[in-house]
Amino acid sequence: MSTYYEELLAKIENRTAVIGVVGLGYVGLPLSVEKAKAGYTVIGFDVQESKVEQVNEGINYIGDVVDHDLKDMVDSGHLRASSDYGSITAVDAVAICVPTPLDIYQQPDTSYVESSVHEIAKYAKKGTLVVLESTTYPGTTEEIIRKALEDQGFTVGEDIFIAYSPERIDPGNKSFNTKNTPKVVGGITEKCTNVAAALYSSVLDGDVHKVSSPAIAEMEKIFENTFRHINIALANEMAILCEKMGIDVWEVIDAAKTKPYGFMAFYPGPGLGGHCIPIDPFYLTWKAREYNYHTKLIELAGEINNSMPDYVITRTMQILNDEGKALRNANVLLLGVAYKKDIDDMRESPSLKLIELLIKQGADFKSIDPHIGQFRVNGETLETSELTDEMLEAADIVILATDHSSFDYANIAKKSKVIFDTRNAFKGIETPNRYIKL
Repeated sequence: MSTYYEELLAKIENRTAVIGVVGLGYVGLPLSVEKAKAGYTVIGFDVQESKVEQVNEGINYIGDVVDHDLKDMVDSGHLRASSDYGSITAVDAVAICVPTPLDIYQQPDTSYVESSVHEIAKYAKKGTLVVLESTTYPGTTEEIIRKALEDQGFTVGEDIFIAYSPERIDPGNKSFNTKNTPKVVGGITEKCTNVAAALYSSVLDGDVHKVSSPAIAEMEKIFENTFRHINIALANEMAILCEKMGIDVWEVIDAAKTKPYGFMAFYPGPGLGGHCIPIDPFYLTWKAREYNYHTKLIELAGEINNSMPDYVITRTMQILNDEGKALRNANVLLLGVAYKKDIDDMRESPSLKLIELLIKQGADFKSIDPHIGQFRVNGETLETSELTDEMLEAADIVILATDHSSFDYANIAKKSKVIFDTRNAFKGIETPNRYIKL
């Protein structure tokens, strides 16, 4: 008689396993599509009925998903969505891809993970694989996922398999996506690791790297993003210092990255955005307190990065002062609301903080973003405008916050009286009027 472990491995090998994905956002929907394309039957779960309806109609709402891929998988019957967690009874493996934000006290909010695993535990059958993909602090898989399933009478490694495999989505990345980015997998037992690795290997082109525990995989993901967080803070601090010294920080970085070893280029900007880098390091600082340790470097980097929107507005005031104008009632044009170029993702975007500060200072501003129509600041819904020559000519200052490829930089440079470029987006473009870089 075969074991649950052997049966699940066989289902993965012959593609008869039914796969569940909880959370159909920036991580879950691309993963659902890739698993469906690999030949599995996939059920996506989400509490937002609008997402469920869109998926079932083959309507894509995530930039990193190819429209026809989603529609083809839905039309072929390989992918469907549901808000009924009772359908968990039909799945052989389920990935949890729900948000893990910080609360108002900068502490981890694991409520979405807890709610998801509570539903999974109610309906899961013996022989199911449960993989957490949401970024979180080391120990979450053991403390929350394992406990919830063991409380239902499951035995880990025998009739239930639990692993952690961090998502590595980089929205808008043209080279690396869900399909070809290497995966890290750490299970509670060796069998847990093996069965999770087998599933990901059958779906993705990237390597699957096994580690010895979920905690290693959880820490690995936070280390990745903390590495970027700290190095971006260094670039931001260098930018501030270079401005005081009259040195072009962008040229400094270009020169430094000619070294073929020992240096990796990071760039300054108006602040950090996205769901990962501004948030993940603080999961670690919170967990470190449990061990009576303070992560000084991480917290200092956070202070620097979080202060950049204020620094940009202060510089804006100085630039306008040189023009004999105050920021209050000044005509300000903000280019870019998304947190990075060529995407429609506004999560933790520094532009939202810039807009909040512009409102507080009484500026008369308009925001431009070809990828975003509406957004909210301080509970108020605002709309972006379509960029015109008249807007550029009328603006007292144009602040480039997000360097979207679709912006006509040559025309912006030609029509604008004053430009404050926080992304070095006008590099190589003639700027006949006043031009200032971060």
